[in-house]
Amino acid sequence: MGRLDGKVAFITGAGSGIGRAAAKLFSAEGAKVAVADFDVAAGEQTVREVNEAGRQALFIETDVTKEESVEAAITRTVESFGKLDVLYNNAGGSTMQDSRVTDGSTAEFWRVISVDLFGTWVCCKHGIPRIIDAGGGAVVNMTSNVALMYVPGRDSYTAAKGGVASLTRSMAAEYAKHNVRVNAIAPSVVLTPRVKKLMASSPGVEKIANQHLLGLGEPEDVARAALFLASDEARLTTGHILTVDSGTTIS
Repeated sequence: MGRLDGKVAFITGAGSGIGRAAAKLFSAEGAKVAVADFDVAAGEQTVREVNEAGRQALFIETDVTKEESVEAAITRTVESFGKLDVLYNNAGGSTMQDSRVTDGSTAEFWRVISVDLFGTWVCCKHGIPRIIDAGGGAVVNMTSNVALMYVPGRDSYTAAKGGVASLTRSMAAEYAKHNVRVNAIAPSVVLTPRVKKLMASSPGVEKIANQHLLGLGEPEDVARAALFLASDEARLTTGHILTVDSGTTIS
């Protein structure tokens, strides 16, 4: 038996990187997966890879910064698969336009708040009621080690991911009575294609990478943590921030 047999999962940012790894892993463990991404070509490629493996996935073009897009995507997921058990808010990320507060761009601040924090909030707003309808389930959010430690030149991203961490704990308390568990993952540098480009152009990121006690992570490392939190194995785990950071928060 798969660890997600009979469950339906909605994964944002599932067109590439950690989201694609999670979509493939969740489906391999028995879930029907809604692949939500604003990049049509990337999202459809994820679905092809899942379907070619003999499993079931559906691509839904989704912009997590727009509430109407999220609401429609959640509705389509339930209409297509009958319910929603797992919400994995993976979409997000920082850019080289981020900086310390006194030097940072206001536009970049609102960009990262819109994608990382509002995107998580609005997916929960529309996803959690559907999880409650299904009798309970799991929300897995994506925060970051920047919410737990100092990382230079990332003040906008820190604000957004710190907000996600706080929101996770608040929602865990709010929705426990409905059998909805809410947890978050706090990764550090993960070798997605986007991060590899960042590392190539940023000596600061490379220095951070050298602090990893067990080496740099791959997308599958974070996807496996998300699988645990999404599964019934984590039935007593809620309000937890799970670090998948190769020890950076203690080094």
